[in-house]
Amino acid sequence: MRPARPVSRSMASASTSIVRIGTAGWSIASAHRDLFGPGASLLERHATRFDAAEINSSFYRPHRRGTYARWADTVPAHFRFSAKLPRTITHEHRLRGALPLLDDFLAQAGGLGDRLGCLLVQLPPSLAFDARVAGTFFAGLRRRWDGGVACEPRHASWFASRVDALWQRHAVARVAADPAPVPGAGEPGGHAGLRYWRWHGSPRIYYSDYDAAALGALAARVRAGLPPRGEAWVIFDNTAHGHATPNASDFQDLVRA
Repeated sequence: MRPARPVSRSMASASTSIVRIGTAGWSIASAHRDLFGPGASLLERHATRFDAAEINSSFYRPHRRGTYARWADTVPAHFRFSAKLPRTITHEHRLRGALPLLDDFLAQAGGLGDRLGCLLVQLPPSLAFDARVAGTFFAGLRRRWDGGVACEPRHASWFASRVDALWQRHAVARVAADPAPVPGAGEPGGHAGLRYWRWHGSPRIYYSDYDAAALGALAARVRAGLPPRGEAWVIFDNTAHGHATPNASDFQDLVRA
């Protein structure tokens, strides 16, 4: 792994696509500190290497708008956050009657300003596709937010061809997850202007390291799946043993090469 260096505006092909690479959160183990430049906080140091971070803590608890604003002020202008919708919306209300909760969340996360690049909607494994419920929720989301939206469904019913119209209608990217919880979940889908890979660690979710062969295969898939215009996000979520940081760093080098 190479030492830290300034992160570039984009790490993409000759097209206008941007590949954003980062981790879930921005913790840095002492063993990996030499990958980053100096900074007054872990987030500031994270942003010397990567140009994206996924905010997962918003799933578990609300943050004040001022906290989001402070995070935005910490990172450079090209950096973007992906913010995960609260579990009260996705897991407790299961998208039903959740638009007032979405208003509260967007009012808070709006403190990120233009540093908020994407909203992540992770659905519970037990939530089956219901066209009316999903259509109402994503239409309401789109009336409130015109930036990137990525959804990670984990029930097999969301991967039927009839769901494609929903993704396209509301410009929602379907997350490519590893490990894939159901057939088809390992490949990106939905809105072609955004691609979003979430690598959770395989075979042991959140814990397993990815070897060079796995990262190389992912790099090839990302290159092949780049939208001609738009963004691709690659987020490493295997944070439990600290593997996300070196995996993201090695993957960054592969994409640049």
